[in-house]
Amino acid sequence: MVALSRRVTGTSRKSYGMYEQALGLAAQGVDLVHLEFGRPIHDTPAHIKQATVDALNAGHVHYSEMMGERTFREALAGKLRAFNRIEADPSEILVTNGLTQGSFAAFMALIDPGDEVILLDPYYPQHVGKIEMAGGRIVTVPLDAAANFAIRADWIEAAVTPRTRMIVIVNPANPTGRVYSRAELAGLAEVAIRHDLVVVSDEVYEYITFDGAEHVSVAALPGMKERTVSLFAFTKAYAMDGWRLGYAVADAALMPGLVKVSTSAVTHVNAFIQYGGLAAVTGPSAPMTAMVEDDRAKRDLVVRRLNQMPGVRCALPEGTIYAFPDISGTGLESQTLAERLLHEAHVVVEAGSFYGAGGEGHLRLCFGSESAERIETALDRMSRLFNAL
Repeated sequence: MVALSRRVTGTSRKSYGMYEQALGLAAQGVDLVHLEFGRPIHDTPAHIKQATVDALNAGHVHYSEMMGERTFREALAGKLRAFNRIEADPSEILVTNGLTQGSFAAFMALIDPGDEVILLDPYYPQHVGKIEMAGGRIVTVPLDAAANFAIRADWIEAAVTPRTRMIVIVNPANPTGRVYSRAELAGLAEVAIRHDLVVVSDEVYEYITFDGAEHVSVAALPGMKERTVSLFAFTKAYAMDGWRLGYAVADAALMPGLVKVSTSAVTHVNAFIQYGGLAAVTGPSAPMTAMVEDDRAKRDLVVRRLNQMPGVRCALPEGTIYAFPDISGTGLESQTLAERLLHEAHVVVEAGSFYGAGGEGHLRLCFGSESAERIETALDRMSRLFNAL
């Protein structure tokens, strides 16, 4: 019998969690409210879709440049300069099939078998399998839960060994909703520089911040551009999750490795959708602002209602589309409570433990994936269960 490679069989599969458990009930016709899946409910803005249709009609249906259309990368360089304070030449920008493919290229290009990779716990689970597939060994470093999941540079440094190669961060953070401060990132950067480490920075939620929280790209800090791979996507802020469009930004010395992996896997991103991305970057910001404002209103609703439930405490997320309530007051483990919510309340949420040991005692709720009315329905159902515990 033909066997799969150890690269595959020895890799963790941790992608969808409670979503997979919910499939059986959904197939039976049960009315489930899905707050587990991190997807935007909004439609892609019309001017972005129209630019893509126009590109198709204009004949942009053939091979693209391997790194992405030059005009698109030039526009991305302008966006990086203006918003992220990253000075990047278009030759240092690789257009990717979403952030997921960009992170895969970064891990495959930069990790050798046996290299240790630091993840901040709670972490984004999809990064785990890709790091393991590249031969890396995961080392988790907890965030400071008592300080609203703050980065502790001294805790990171204590985990560094001669085999440490990389630190991976998600900022704004999934699942906690934190937007890391400049001081937190500066401390992490000092550790990376001192120990000659590379940082992979997942910034897919860069535009979804609230209450004046400032998004800081770690690559913009002194001494960090040459050792950082910054990953971006159009998935969340532009409601383009099904488009699979993103980009990776890396120093000229690192980019050839990313390009080699990327072109070996996918050649290049579909030519015509890049014109939709170009319209997103250069077009009006009002649609994006309206979507973020809708997310903010739903965030406030979710947090207010959660804090009225017995055994629950929830801080206001500073960014992203997730609330991360502390449910330790219920006395139940997070996976047990998530399963009870699914089967008894027909609300799908993710257990905090899905995101690592540091997530235990929490649930993750996506307030960006449903309408306010459906979220109210979910919260009513949850409230009844929590009051009955």
